[in-house]
Amino acid sequence: MIMTVAEVRQFVETEESDQVLEAKLQALELLVRAYTNNNFQVRAFRAVAVAEPKHDLLFNGKVPFVVGDTLLITESDFMPDALVTVNDVSDGTVTVNEDLYEESGVVITKVKYPQDVKMGVANLLKWELDNRDKVGVASETISRHSVTYFNMDAGNTVMGYPASLLGFLKPYKKARFGRGIRA
Repeated sequence: MIMTVAEVRQFVETEESDQVLEAKLQALELLVRAYTNNNFQVRAFRAVAVAEPKHDLLFNGKVPFVVGDTLLITESDFMPDALVTVNDVSDGTVTVNEDLYEESGVVITKVKYPQDVKMGVANLLKWELDNRDKVGVASETISRHSVTYFNMDAGNTVMGYPASLLGFLKPYKKARFGRGIRA
């Protein structure tokens, strides 16, 4: 996961439950990865494993991952480019929070997000919690009090968020190649 709920609570004050925040963080992680076309892989931490039903990945030899790591599973027939979070590590076995399917030869790569990306996601989440319900309202007047909101049209939004809030991702954007017609 891009950030833990505990990390988010250090920067964003909210009454939302941990489950809601976790779901929003997972959605924001997918948004960041799609927008940048960047998997944020640490290729030095890559290994081949056997996926067991439910939650276990089995490795031959030393396991290069620790509790809390985000892992990208590739070369899988059942989970194309799946993200999982390490829950436990012991004796060549990594237990993850997400469900797995039985297969061998899956490639596991560690995913690590830079601190500025984490802070940007915290800002996106704060905006989501504070302003999402105001989208579509240009201004509001009550008696002699008037409020004008941010204009959310196609020219200044990206993926449903103000373009200014996604500026932190510009250095991490990668070009997209090979996504055309397949023979």
